[in-house]
Formats: sequence, C-alpha cells, structure tokens
Amino acid sequence: MDDILERYPKTVTVKGNLEATLRPLEASDEKSFHEFFCAVPETERLLFKHRVTDSQVIHDWCQHIDYGKILPIVAIADGRIVADASLHQQLGGWKRHIGRISIVVHPKYRGRGLARALVRELIDIARDVGLEKLEAEFMGEQQAARCVFAEVGFSDLLVIADYVKDMQAISHDYVLMGRHIITDEEYAGMG
Repeated sequence: MDDILERYPKTVTVKGNLEATLRPLEASDEKSFHEFFCAVPETERLLFKHRVTDSQVIHDWCQHIDYGKILPIVAIADGRIVADASLHQQLGGWKRHIGRISIVVHPKYRGRGLARALVRELIDIARDVGLEKLEAEFMGEQQAARCVFAEVGFSDLLVIADYVKDMQAISHDYVLMGRHIITDEEYAGMG
C-alpha cells in the first residue's frame, strides 16, 4: 500500500479545464469532508448507506483511517473537497479478491468527467493491490452514476426489486454492478 500512497498527490484535468488534486483522505480533512457531504442534496443523501451529515460519522471515518481496508481518495479543487472515491477491500475470506468502489461528486462539479477519472484511478489501484474483480452498489434510481460505471466496463450483475431502504425507510431496487480486472499478465497476453 505504501507504493500506492507515494503516487499522491496527483493532478487530473477534466472538462472545462478543471484541475483537481487527488490524494488520500487525511484526519485533518474532517471539517471540509463534512462540508462536502452537507453540500450533496438531501434527496441524494437519502440513498447513502450512512448519515453523512452527522459530524460524528465523519469524525469516526477521518480519525480511524485504515488505507488497507478502505482507501478514500478525495479530489480537491477551488480549495475544497469536490469528490470522494473509496476502494473497500476484504482482507480475508471468500471475497478477498473483490473490491467495492463508491464515488460521490459535489453537485457543482458534476458532468465534467471527474467521477469517471476517479473510477479509473480506483481500477488502477485495485489492479496494483492484486484484486481481480470490482463491485459497485446502487439503488435503481441512480441512473447517472450507473452510466458512468458502465462506461468504464462495469455491467449489472444483479438487480433485485424493492430490496433496500433509504434513510426514510422507502424501498428501492438494489443494483450490483461489477467488472473483471485485467491483470498485467492477461494484458500482456492480449498483444
């Protein structure tokens, strides 16, 4: 993991010549990380798994970072956090070869390719840490996010109607998307 962390910070340029600095989340990001999540519309936050406007939730995340289990990469532009992308790993067990990705982009920075750039970044990291597959979970209504993932090779693995509930206990379809990661050995054999 140290080799991966040494890659940062790095800068990406997306549509509109927006330059964003990518780097791992740090404990000192707690206040700006909380502000970032508070800027996400409530209608979207209802679809999240955690109450991200609760400062204690953000405090726990920022003060108990374990990059080996969850690697949160933030994008910083205009002096603030504008996106969060996380790679979740099981360190043992029958899903140890599968990582899970989640992405959130600030509403004012959407439509520029930032989510796509972050997904690609996490795919590269997943390959480098030896993962073979990636998953991403969605509620059925999250069409735009699902399209971004589809553009970088994810496909629907499973769709279950009315399976999950949002923060207001309203049922939604559950969608599991996934993709295989081409290893360096497989890539070399394609030539």
